[in-house]
Amino acid sequence: MATAQHSTAPTLRGGVQPLRAGQGTSFLWRKLHSLLGIVPIGAFLLEHLLSNFEALKGPAAYGLQVKFLNSLPLVRVLEWVFIFLPILYHGLYGLYIWLRGKSNVVYYPWSGNWMYTAQRYTGLVAILYIGQHVARQRFMGISLPENPGAAFAKVQQELANPWMLAVYIIAMIAICWHFSYGIWLFAAKWGITPGTVARKRFGYLCTAFGIVLVVMGLASIWAFVGGKYPNAPYDLKPAVTIMHSPAVDRGVCA
Repeated sequence: MATAQHSTAPTLRGGVQPLRAGQGTSFLWRKLHSLLGIVPIGAFLLEHLLSNFEALKGPAAYGLQVKFLNSLPLVRVLEWVFIFLPILYHGLYGLYIWLRGKSNVVYYPWSGNWMYTAQRYTGLVAILYIGQHVARQRFMGISLPENPGAAFAKVQQELANPWMLAVYIIAMIAICWHFSYGIWLFAAKWGITPGTVARKRFGYLCTAFGIVLVVMGLASIWAFVGGKYPNAPYDLKPAVTIMHSPAVDRGVCA
């Protein structure tokens, strides 16, 4: 007598799939992709936000920061090894993961799936923005490495366009979201936050951190368009701190 076999529906659970060995070379590529998102890309983002925060002090202070960064030893090598190439790999491999993956926001509208989708779209916004930003600020118009005093005016002129201002604001929010949630994903996938409770608590911390980054980024943008430093000159000379000797100040000569 035939017996009816009932198929049991799979139990769907939320969570983050860990990076496991035994998945072929994709394991190593995904590990590298995940790690680069924190170091050096994440570290560079923090440095970039802090450097742009100098714009709140005015064109001279901002120009001095640009001058300092471009005076670092082997700065062009550092740019390519620790900034351009890692961002290029992280962005392109992230697109590859996106194209091969599936999001279940329609069928299973859990927060995890919405987060997954938001992470992919913010990543797309980030790579498109970074591409145009580097092209415009680094390789078009006046060269800032040779003319750091023009940095404030160059950004200010670009943000005078309302469309570019909107692009900067949207991209700033998207990039800060992508990074803060990326930290949460990194901790979950690398086993730093095992368990639902640990991930939930760390999620609150990452959310607060992301909000701080967004505020810093938007404040920096406001420094260029807020009207406190209108029409900054292109030929501004960055401020230089001069050390005085007491003997020289008294007119004493050797």
